[in-house]
Amino acid sequence: MVKQKEEEMVVCPVGRFFMDLQRVSGKKSGFFEHLSRSQVEFLKAIRSLVDEKIETLEFKKQAREGKKATKIEVEEG
Repeated sequence: MVKQKEEEMVVCPVGRFFMDLQRVSGKKSGFFEHLSRSQVEFLKAIRSLVDEKIETLEFKKQAREGKKATKIEVEEG
């Protein structure tokens, strides 16, 4: 007999929290409206973190590209 592997589903704890709250509350409740808005705000917060990281990486790249070695002649004597 062949044993079937059980697939494990990994869910982000924050996503699971929102899913559990949606299941408990009705979709027509005021709670659901607040929850939906909070999901949007949470995603906007994540987006702002990602945007900041992108800007930091781009700034570092530009700073590296702007630097050039200068050859200095040294007199022996």
